[in-house]
Amino acid sequence: MIETNRPAAAPAEDEPDLLRDQFRQLLRYRRLIGAGIGVGLLGGVYLGVSTADTYVATADVVLRAPTDDPFNPSLAPDKAINIGSERQVALSSSTADEAAKKLGVPASGFAALRSGLQVTNPPQTMVLRFTYTASSPQEAAKRANVMTEAYLLKRQESLDATRDKMVKGYQDQRDPVAKQLDDLVRQINSMPAGPARDAAYSSKTDLQSKVNTLNGNITKLQALDMTPGRVTSAATPPSGADGLGIAMSLALGAAVGLALGLLAAWVRLVFDPAPRSEGDVARALRAPVLGYLPRDKTGGGPILAAGEADPRLAEEYRSVAFRLAYDARFADRRRLLVVAPRGSSEIAAAAAVNLAASFAETGKDVLLIEADLRTPVLASQLPTDAGDRPRWSRPQGGPAAGQRPAQHGDTEWPDGRQLVVDAGESGAFDLIPGRPVRNVARSLTSPRATRLISEADSPNSTVVVLAPPVLSYADALALVDRVDGVLVVCDPRAVHRSDLARIRELISGAGGTVLGAVLHAPLPGEKRGRSKDRGGSAVAERPAPAAPQPQPLAYEVDEVDEVDEVDEQHVPGDGTDTVALRTVRPGRR
Repeated sequence: MIETNRPAAAPAEDEPDLLRDQFRQLLRYRRLIGAGIGVGLLGGVYLGVSTADTYVATADVVLRAPTDDPFNPSLAPDKAINIGSERQVALSSSTADEAAKKLGVPASGFAALRSGLQVTNPPQTMVLRFTYTASSPQEAAKRANVMTEAYLLKRQESLDATRDKMVKGYQDQRDPVAKQLDDLVRQINSMPAGPARDAAYSSKTDLQSKVNTLNGNITKLQALDMTPGRVTSAATPPSGADGLGIAMSLALGAAVGLALGLLAAWVRLVFDPAPRSEGDVARALRAPVLGYLPRDKTGGGPILAAGEADPRLAEEYRSVAFRLAYDARFADRRRLLVVAPRGSSEIAAAAAVNLAASFAETGKDVLLIEADLRTPVLASQLPTDAGDRPRWSRPQGGPAAGQRPAQHGDTEWPDGRQLVVDAGESGAFDLIPGRPVRNVARSLTSPRATRLISEADSPNSTVVVLAPPVLSYADALALVDRVDGVLVVCDPRAVHRSDLARIRELISGAGGTVLGAVLHAPLPGEKRGRSKDRGGSAVAERPAPAAPQPQPLAYEVDEVDEVDEVDEQHVPGDGTDTVALRTVRPGRR
């Protein structure tokens, strides 16, 4: 025998396989990726259309600092000019206003005139690059040149105003000193020789030195070269539009949209609580994934898969049965409990029936026990005949074969009923159908049920037990200590990883072992995502068992707009039917 209860963990050296698996997981969110590509294409169309008739002209200006010796290599113009401030001046409203006067642009078009201009500074240069965007090439070149001229004019005016202000300041300092010097000269001319005249001559020398210094400063300012800069490259009409073109814009938009879609899919994948792969399911349950039911036939057609009608589904069930047969833990006791996590048990019922047929095909004496005593359906959905092997279901001191089985209102299960299911080419197996009872827990833990499950101890016998969803009811946990091996049947997109881990903990705590999992796609018409009910909403839609019905309970509802949830409760009384009570929220239209 071999051991199959090993978590699926990828070896460390299989990184390419892990990357491929992650990429396949991203492709599960095709809608997000498609939405991202759609948004990118729309952006590409907008970019292509908006830039189809735009033209860009460029002019370059080299700035110069005022200097009295432009050929002196020790002068550093980048120290005297703040290029960032000059760029802001070029983009200012005063420069645009000067250009508007030269172009004759009215006040209503002033904002549009400024919006078309961009001024940049190439790194490590004293160059301002004027880039103007317009609807025609001639207009773009004309406005770029006018903007350049307006900036140089404003810079020239600013430099001249600064020089004139400094010259005036020096003159204001010089004039009082020069007047004082003239007065002192007149006094010296009228003074006799002596110490007083010598002191006056000393004062005259000091005043003359101050006047000469101020005159030198004024002369130096007046001799400065105040050229603000020069145009090194005048704007010319561009030969073509500035846009990328509709084809290139669409390609760029598709690439950006694909990146956005993959990013959104990755974020969705990171925060998705559902298992992202079969490996996630195996790690959460600490058991292997034994099979994946084909998508096209999942949930459709008869519950018993026929080899000719659906060979893929039949072979998948056979593969699961063989993997279980070679598991030492199952082969030692030959008991199997089939459960779903929550919600509908339709696929779990189909798995139990088809696994029973697969075991019967190998020559085993198979007994299928429907331990779903809340909404049993197998007797009404399978081709059955009255059985002739009472050893399966005869309770101690109970009715033998041919005797009247327990009626629908009896309180105990199993009630002695036994059916033989015709599985076609696979052979036949026995079915102990379930039926509604008042106390489910008492019936599942009764000595009758224990003796029924212990039939697997007989040579060449196998018992398959179908129980309600393990997270919706505790019925499965009541059977685990006698069945041991549990097979979880679930849709990986409708259950959380935390749910699978909780199932494993519950089963392990009850003394059982998860042998593996069988995965399937969503049922036809069922939305993806975790079921919000407690197991009753989907189960309530299954066909009712073929048995006499008690007097129905009547409820009068004045106004019901929306069903909130379905809660199955057992109503004690003479009848033992399971009544589905629906909690409703009235008054919503």
